[in-house]
Amino acid sequence: MATVTLRGLGKRYEASSRGAAPPAVQDVTLDVADGEFFVLLGPSGCGKSTTLRMIAGLESITEGELAIGGRRMNEVPARDRDIAMVFQSYALYPHMSVYDNMAFGLRRRSLAKGEIDRRVQEAAGILGLGPYLQRRPHALSGGQRQRVAVGRAIVRDPEVFLFDEPLSNLDAALRASTRQELSRLHRRLGATMIYVTHDQVEAMTMAGRICIMEAGRVAQVGAPLEVYRRPATTFVAGFLGSPPMNLLPAVAAGGAIRLGEASLPAPFALREGPLTLGVRPEDLELADDGALRGEVVAVEPLGAETILGLRLPGLERDLLVRAGRNALAGLGDVLALRVPAGALHLFDAASGGRIEPDGGMA
Repeated sequence: MATVTLRGLGKRYEASSRGAAPPAVQDVTLDVADGEFFVLLGPSGCGKSTTLRMIAGLESITEGELAIGGRRMNEVPARDRDIAMVFQSYALYPHMSVYDNMAFGLRRRSLAKGEIDRRVQEAAGILGLGPYLQRRPHALSGGQRQRVAVGRAIVRDPEVFLFDEPLSNLDAALRASTRQELSRLHRRLGATMIYVTHDQVEAMTMAGRICIMEAGRVAQVGAPLEVYRRPATTFVAGFLGSPPMNLLPAVAAGGAIRLGEASLPAPFALREGPLTLGVRPEDLELADDGALRGEVVAVEPLGAETILGLRLPGLERDLLVRAGRNALAGLGDVLALRVPAGALHLFDAASGGRIEPDGGMA
């Protein structure tokens, strides 16, 4: 079984002349199921690539335990872990053909010539590389080169595939088509895949589950829509979504939530005091009888939709609204907004943790 288990995994680099460095990864505990497409998501410097490199054996493990298929891997060299890794850079040999690039690792393992040919031809068929096997990398497009890099991983028939931001070097159109190719590949192979990205679209469209990381720690793990609909912290709420969730300072008092000079009914009983109110731009509705009123300070027509920026009295942070493609609004207009009670997300002002209806924290 190609399960991957992380228990309290941590990575700390050696101290420099400036003193001890903070841990790059700390207390990461995860269970990746056999055949799962699991995504590590987060901004640059959050520890996601370091975590992946520890799984691959390219970084030593400072603390905790890593197991693949139930076998402890902490001291096992990378070459003996039965994993295949696809990097952001294609790392193809420029003097070799596509066929030889894909066959190179198998030849080093001394596999029979017939078995090598069978694996290369099969992977080429899966990835649509058959017509290009005799070409060299310089004669391929960026998307084709990335497919060769993926094919080089497929021919190894590993227990686990690891992807480290493999689409970052592609343009927007190629990223979209390659995302679909990788999703189809996962369904066809049924293999365990762990994928690192800072791109939330990749995570939302490809993952069975995502792990959002913040400052070397796990912030939240769950199915993409589950995390999107019920973010556990303000960090997750602000990171996932485009445009991101509006996060506004507010005060709970007298069964209501004061938002600048406006007031909204509280969706459940709240302890009085400061909090952070979150609402996604797509959940706000333009309506003449809306409880919130603000001046339009930004208009971004995107074709399929229009993003409006509204300044509410008493608030320094603008409110983003995802309006329909036919929304008629100009700078300086005053618009009213209706906020459905079920669209509100409430967070503790100090810790950033989600406030649940029972008064607890997520």
